[in-house]
Amino acid sequence: MTKLERSQIDFSTFMLYRLAEHWGKSVPDTYRILDKANAIDGYLVPCYDMLHTLGSEYLVNDLTDYVREQGICI
Repeated sequence: MTKLERSQIDFSTFMLYRLAEHWGKSVPDTYRILDKANAIDGYLVPCYDMLHTLGSEYLVNDLTDYVREQGICI
């Protein structure tokens, strides 16, 4: 595993826990929502270079909007 891949995993995990807290859901339920929206492989990882420089509050709101745009109820 490369250093970049490890950083992407760490970032995705961090966001998973922040979203779970913000949404008031368990981590497994939050992961299922993100997986259904393809938010990890389709957004967080490919856009890591830009996203990891942003604040967590902004990212929580951005990912919430992203999931809703995919037609998924939180």
